[in-house]
Amino acid sequence: MPVIIGRRELIAALGGAAAWPLAVQAQQPGKLWRIGFLGATTPMGIESRLERFRAGLRDLGYVEGNDIFIDFRWAEGDYARLAKYAAELVRLRVDILITYETPGTLAAKQATGTIPIVMIISGDAVATGIVASLARPGGNVTGSTFFDPELNAKRLELIKEISPSAKRIAILVNPGNPVTAPIIQAMGRTAEWLKLELQTFEARTADEFQSVVFNIIKQRDDAVAVTQDPLFVSNVGKVAEITRNNRLAAIGWVEFAQAGGLIGYGPNMDDLWYRGAYFVDKILKGTKPADIPVEQPTKFELLINVNTVKALGITVPATLLARADEVIE
Repeated sequence: MPVIIGRRELIAALGGAAAWPLAVQAQQPGKLWRIGFLGATTPMGIESRLERFRAGLRDLGYVEGNDIFIDFRWAEGDYARLAKYAAELVRLRVDILITYETPGTLAAKQATGTIPIVMIISGDAVATGIVASLARPGGNVTGSTFFDPELNAKRLELIKEISPSAKRIAILVNPGNPVTAPIIQAMGRTAEWLKLELQTFEARTADEFQSVVFNIIKQRDDAVAVTQDPLFVSNVGKVAEITRNNRLAAIGWVEFAQAGGLIGYGPNMDDLWYRGAYFVDKILKGTKPADIPVEQPTKFELLINVNTVKALGITVPATLLARADEVIE
């Protein structure tokens, strides 16, 4: 699968392609392309990622207000709104729909079978039925995906490594996310192998975090694994703060450790959002989404927050520290 590449390599890799006869024609000089952006959360929760996407567009020669116009819709964590906003963008006859994560991508796919859709990132797009295959996605959706269930299972191994005496692990999930069920199944298989007992805790809104963590503390779970749901990502500072203040060894995605969580493991999301511009450019230059292979990240980063290690009073194995891509002081 293609590697997430840097700016120069990205620009060099782009080329022309066959005509896209439906919603998008070959790129026309002076045309203002209308892009619909379907956001599952709020703009405040993904500022840095959104800026990376915009930077990718700028580096490929697109100027907002001149070459492209981005029409945003934000569900603010209420996934039930996604279908409504996707339908709104379709009625506006946008040239491309941009989404991220599984709930938004599925809503966009259900809203249109003709307008090209770019998923900046989505959890296991094959298993959730978003694309037919990675090499030949078919239909009108392309972009990047990763195997979310396997990634969360790997996080269990890491939290067990840093807390070898742990017996019970709490899993924080959003039941409204379609990829949650396969994540729990994959983590369950790994937990059985590691001889761990899993306790699932559900949060559908940011306001539920505090009460959910209180229940985790009351249950006396040894550690917490936070799944990479858009709701949790957009409130990463709050999630990290709650777990740290309550002295919980917790693992999540890369930004989770950067925000104060104990461990972060996963792909570099800023790189994936930057890469999203590549798919937009290919489509605007005439390539059908069905002919653009879906990509997977091939590099995964391990971050350990040493300040949180000290706050929790735990010892990190030297072997784990040596494998870390970044140790946050």
